[in-house]
Parts: sequence; C-alpha cells; structure tokens
Amino acid sequence: MFTKTSKNKIVFLWSIHIASFVLLLPYFVIEVARASIPLQGYLFILLSMAFQMGYFLLLPYVYSHGEMSQVYPIMRGTGALLVPLFSVWVYDESMSAAGWVGVCCIVAGMFALGGFIKKDRWTAAAWRAITPALLVGLCITGYVMTDKMVLHYMSPLSLIEVSNIAYAIVLTPAVLRSGNQLKEEWQANARTIMLGTIFSPGSYLLFLFAVKLAPLSHLAPIREIGTVFGAMLGVLLLKEAGGVRRILLSAVITMGVIMIGFWGNP
Repeated sequence: MFTKTSKNKIVFLWSIHIASFVLLLPYFVIEVARASIPLQGYLFILLSMAFQMGYFLLLPYVYSHGEMSQVYPIMRGTGALLVPLFSVWVYDESMSAAGWVGVCCIVAGMFALGGFIKKDRWTAAAWRAITPALLVGLCITGYVMTDKMVLHYMSPLSLIEVSNIAYAIVLTPAVLRSGNQLKEEWQANARTIMLGTIFSPGSYLLFLFAVKLAPLSHLAPIREIGTVFGAMLGVLLLKEAGGVRRILLSAVITMGVIMIGFWGNP
C-alpha cells in the first residue's frame, strides 16, 4: 500500500531497503567470513539474488499500471499455488486433503480478486498489468524455493541482507538518475518510508524464521493472508471498486488459511 501511494515507486522501494542494507552489512560480512559455505551454497545465494532482482525490476511497473487490489492477489496467488506444488516435489513435503482444499481456496480467491474470472478484464490494457504480475509471482516462487536451501548455509538475518544487496544493485542506478526525486520522495513520504523500512524486510525475516520450523508447502499459502489485508486496504483507503465482492473473496482466502493451519498435516 505504501509503494502504491508513493510518488516515485523505484525511489521509494530503494529508500525502504537501503537503511536495512547499511545496518545489516557488518553482521553479514562477519558471518560469511566465519562460515564455511561450499560452492553449491554460493550458487544458491546467487540464484536467490537473481530472482530477487527480477522481482524488484518488475514490481514498480506492476504497481504503476494496475490496481493494487487486482495485481497484488495475482502476484501472491501465483506463489501460493506453485510453492506448495514444488515443495512437495523438490523437498518431499506432504499435505493432507483438507490442506490442499485450503490451498485451492486461497489461490481461487486470490485470482478471483485479481479479476481472472471476469471476461471484461481480459483486454489488452488489463494484460499489460496482469502479465508482469504473473512474472513477479514466478520470481516470488523462485526466491522462496531457493531461500529454503540458502538457510542451510546462513542465518535468516544474513539472507535478508542478500535480498538487500540484490535490491541495491537493481535500483541504485535508477535512483542516481532520478535527480531531485529522492529528496522529493522523502519530503512527501518520510514517515511511510521509515515504516516500510521495518515492515518490508521484517515481514520476510519472520517468514524465514518460520521456514526453519514448519514445511514450506504449508507456510507459503498461509503467508498470503497478507493479500486479504492488501485487498481491504485497496478498497477502504485507496477507494478501489468492488468492495463487497472483494471482502467476500477475502473471507474465502481466510478460510483456506485456517484449513491449512488446523488440518494441513496428513
């Protein structure tokens, strides 16, 4: 929501991650210097960075060309569907029938929120927002799947710094070319930038800690409860259309989260 309402989305995204990058850099350098990370570990780290770079290259475009309550569910729904499927296959995880029903509720609700069931949304203009949103979802799937492996070689805090480094590499050139827009963004949105500095890295940090405690196939769709709040904020604060329908679909997503949380284990 903060990114959607910012003036320059690239400058805003860079701003909320640069403070975390600076704060975590000493910790990251010390941990990597002391750790004995094999070549395979570094390859997984580079792969995670590549997916993160793709994510951040596409994200400003998606938020600039689509409604938050449409594109956000599509981005997150793609990951909510693919991560459990790949986790069962790659990491030999398992889920009960009720858990898979919950996954279907989450994914169906999210894609319905994104407008996939509306024929009038299948226009060229709509696809200009939907296609990048799907690509962002593939990037999310890629880095979530890869990060589970990276956690074998480094702590969640250092993995957050890997993400920060990827974001800095991708966004810094555009910020340097933006001229006075960095100053203008801080003047207009200093408070939300500071909040985003905590919320954005902090939310994924909590998820990484959870990955060390529970199956990824369960956690990835449960994590998408954020889509419910994203849709609500889009309707209530950004005044986007279709409020009643989106609230009902959010209830479907919430039911899916509950099913996985309570009855996901086989």
